[in-house]
Amino acid sequence: MEESLRTQIETYLAHLDGLIARGHQLRDQLASDPSDASAINVTRRWQEDCGVTINQLSGGSKAHWLARAFSGAFLMRSADGSAAQGAAPAEIVQQLLGVLGQAVASLTRTDDDAISSASSAQPAPHRFDFVHNPEIRPVLEQAYADSRSALEKGHYDFAMKTSCGILEAIVTDSLEHKGASSLAASGAPAGKIADWSFETRLAVAEKAGLIRSGAARLPTTARAYRDRGEEERPNEIVSERDAKTTGQVLHVIMRDLDPGR
Repeated sequence: MEESLRTQIETYLAHLDGLIARGHQLRDQLASDPSDASAINVTRRWQEDCGVTINQLSGGSKAHWLARAFSGAFLMRSADGSAAQGAAPAEIVQQLLGVLGQAVASLTRTDDDAISSASSAQPAPHRFDFVHNPEIRPVLEQAYADSRSALEKGHYDFAMKTSCGILEAIVTDSLEHKGASSLAASGAPAGKIADWSFETRLAVAEKAGLIRSGAARLPTTARAYRDRGEEERPNEIVSERDAKTTGQVLHVIMRDLDPGR
């Protein structure tokens, strides 16, 4: 890798690390007090900083997978697939942290294409064509690739969390498509799907016949993946076995949701 490119990547990584650290602080503040006007104003500025950085990494193209992932972080909370009204600010920050994590994973690849422009991006495979919301398909494709790459490199925590994020996204998409009335008939709890826990979404999807019992194999660390922040559970290490098992469960549920695979 050329020295100038290496320097550019290191500069971006340092900036992303700063954004991620600020994001964790804001997420915690908003989680404890979602109406904190000061925190909301700071969050808006943080989101703008994130947008500028993502735009630079995406080569200024809204078609780039990273730019689409950034936009998608704001568009995933309604039961009918439309942009959410009144989505919890802390949840939006959490989704943006996931996008920043994807950017870091892309930049830490060992090839010379770590910073890629839209013009050099390869067409995405069609692994997630069964997902009803077309806007999140390219995001899922990239996340899937990132998870596989992280597993190969021994980054088991990132691989497991990314697989869980994909799993939650595709199950949520299927639940939203099924519809509230049909889910209620299957014993689903009241309230919006966006407010359900990861465990609840999996359980309701199984009761509604959308998936089979493959989720029962998920490791305990995977079931609690939402709680695994960078500064949380510092002594809990994700094993290679847990990361691989989570990936296997993801594949099983992908087959459940797309029987023609």
